[in-house]
Amino acid sequence: MLADGLDQLGITASALQIHQWQAYIDLLVKWNKAYNLTAVRDKNAMIHRHLLDSLSVASHITSQSLLDVGAGAGLPSIPLAILWSDRAITALDSNGKKTRFMQQVKAELKLSNFTVVHSRVEDYRPTHLFDGITARAYATLADIVSSSGHLLTPPGTIWAMKGQIDPDELSALPKPYKVTACLPLCVPGGDAERHLVVIQPSLIT
Repeated sequence: MLADGLDQLGITASALQIHQWQAYIDLLVKWNKAYNLTAVRDKNAMIHRHLLDSLSVASHITSQSLLDVGAGAGLPSIPLAILWSDRAITALDSNGKKTRFMQQVKAELKLSNFTVVHSRVEDYRPTHLFDGITARAYATLADIVSSSGHLLTPPGTIWAMKGQIDPDELSALPKPYKVTACLPLCVPGGDAERHLVVIQPSLIT
């Protein structure tokens, strides 16, 4: 199932990467029984609705230092960290149970390019800013940019994963941010509408 999904997404993966993705799902199933990390309980559904959904953005995201805000169980940050061993991926969440889970995944899968931060996004003050921010099922677009915009280096990009597109939500973006693209995503095994909204700051004239 995973191999078929990767093939549909055009992703070429090593045996190690496939093992790491499978191990991640196994850990998610195990921890979910005690910590309720996701409402999805079925392992096969997790592969489609979480793992492949996260990887569906891979062909679009160009950022080399990526911050995943409201990362939860590490989605999409952990699947992407496994895919991109040469990129620096940071996952931020204010929930201690979820950050402990992500730390365990980092240790067991030996993800040296993956960093976990336990903090509210508004309070986070890193030593280095990020050229990309991703958010999946986190908040409205306006909330995403207002809470995390201070973490983006100019010119940087916010990659927001969304379901159906709400025109009112798009138009509610505060200055200086603007939507530069709204890309439909095709998630193998899923029929729900999915989009990647690309947001960038623009100069105010």
